Amino acid sequence: MSGAAASAVALLAERMRAARSVVALTGAGISVPSGIPDFRTPRTGLWANVDPMEVAHIDAWRNDAARFWAFYGHRFQSLRDKRPNRAHEVLAELERRGIVETVITQNIDQLHERAGVADLIELHGSIAHSSCLACGARYPLAEVQARLEQDPQGVPRCDCGRPLKPDVVLFGELLPQAGLERAQTLALRADLLLCIGSSLEVYPVGELPSLTLRAGGEIAILTQGPTRYDRDAVVKLDGDIVAELEALLAELSAGS
Repeated sequence: MSGAAASAVALLAERMRAARSVVALTGAGISVPSGIPDFRTPRTGLWANVDPMEVAHIDAWRNDAARFWAFYGHRFQSLRDKRPNRAHEVLAELERRGIVETVITQNIDQLHERAGVADLIELHGSIAHSSCLACGARYPLAEVQARLEQDPQGVPRCDCGRPLKPDVVLFGELLPQAGLERAQTLALRADLLLCIGSSLEVYPVGELPSLTLRAGGEIAILTQGPTRYDRDAVVKLDGDIVAELEALLAELSAGS
């Protein structure tokens, strides 16, 4: 880590110690070290070779469930086998120490939960289960995958016969209102919003830093590539997320 990055980490640790409320906001970048591609990186991103409007829109599920599940079934299987990386574990440790209050995530991969985060807001849902929109029945991931493999058309179905929908927020759907309202409340009262691995582009999650700033709080950004909030951040780091969070934990431990 360069001297400039080390100084930025030290400053971030200082601001976190001074804060009464630190809230973390994470995006796809925190899971890349676990082997999960982000969404928009050329050639390797999830949307590099497919049109998300054709495979990840609520209308795609409604109009062609077989094509929808051909994409999501493969994705869910790959996510099921992934494990939290050290960045997830550091956030869980910071929560256990009472330094981070809550983790708000855009990710659906369950890795924060597996790392041990207790207070987690999954704004875009989770792969943990799928539901029937006709009768309301819910099935865990393992059962969904079994039904997917057994169905001749490759569509996991409810006992009532209707196709299941993963409990993730698809394009064309609104975020869960209760989760979004809680995230907004946390952002408004946070002294520091720690944004990790997110481009902060997707609305309405991308508006959370502006709520913190307008309420007089600070934001820090640990994300590779530019964001529209870089000039507003008390700290902007764009190196290796695992190394940066490891260094942050060490700095906070040394000063405790």
